[in-house]
Amino acid sequence: MCSLFGIIDFKECLSTHTKNKILNTLARECQVRGTDATGIAYNFNNRLRIYKRPVPARKMKIHIPHDVNVVMGHTRMTTQGNAQFNQNNHPFLGHIDGSSFALAHNGVLWNDKELRMEESLPMTSVETDSYVAVQLLEKIKTLNFDSLQAMAEKVEGSFVFTVLDKDNSIWFVVGDNPLCVMFYDGFLIYASTQEILCKALKKLHLKAPTDILEPKEGEILKIDRNGRITTGTFTPHTTFEH
Repeated sequence: MCSLFGIIDFKECLSTHTKNKILNTLARECQVRGTDATGIAYNFNNRLRIYKRPVPARKMKIHIPHDVNVVMGHTRMTTQGNAQFNQNNHPFLGHIDGSSFALAHNGVLWNDKELRMEESLPMTSVETDSYVAVQLLEKIKTLNFDSLQAMAEKVEGSFVFTVLDKDNSIWFVVGDNPLCVMFYDGFLIYASTQEILCKALKKLHLKAPTDILEPKEGEILKIDRNGRITTGTFTPHTTFEH
């Protein structure tokens, strides 16, 4: 069990100080779902930056640069891959056609080792099951609704994936794990559960959101830097006890 969290300031209406405050508060509330590692990803100066450490969120100060308006985060509870080796922590870096993306995962994948064999994926020092999703996308060599659908239909297990691309869109691939997005006039925040968001809102003294979105299993959402939402779907594996 891990937690995803993040922010899209689509009207660029928040100060850097406010965004840092929101991100640190969200990350600390997400500790209920994992304290082994904390990480964030964002684009700055035409480069994807990933900052992650094998520490709980309360011990990691998130400090994004000025003019960063889209941030994707993760707090980790280890299931596979020692968190002390930082390459095993989220978000993960991926490369497609000369550009980078970051991927974070909440859940457990059961068939990562089988997929590495079946798909002839390259050997890697990353031991985490989630990393197979990065490798599948790299093999398809594109990041869009079709490639995310193909990846989501190959992996077996429980998941929500978030993917940050070079254009500052965040893609949400929703399996059978929870996800909640809260919209405000000018920005949105998200986390794995509505409860986490509600506790963060209280600490941040934010008003009630204008809209709440809880995507269903089998949905793929793309939310771009301007807050525009486009959707796709995939066919989930039949849920079963592993």
